[in-house]
Amino acid sequence: MLPELLAALPEKPGAVVADKAYDTNAVLAAVAGQHAQAVIPPKANRIDQRAYDENLYADRNKVERFFGRLKEARGFATRYEKTATCFLAGAHLLAALDWLR
Repeated sequence: MLPELLAALPEKPGAVVADKAYDTNAVLAAVAGQHAQAVIPPKANRIDQRAYDENLYADRNKVERFFGRLKEARGFATRYEKTATCFLAGAHLLAALDWLR
């Protein structure tokens, strides 16, 4: 699904940050086809251990923790609001409350 997702983006990404599960030759070729930097750590069983930007990869954890905090709100986690506008408004409100925390 990643090649289709990258092709559907309105602008080409500068980097694609993902976990080890996405360390496949097909994913790396799709990222290279978009002229983006692949920030994906290599699997331990990969013969060719390639380098990646560890600082940029560490920022991925911050994003995951942020979404984890958003999902503490039951209405957001279960998508209680059915319309996209109301759901987005809830996401904005939760993000603002998280920022104030």
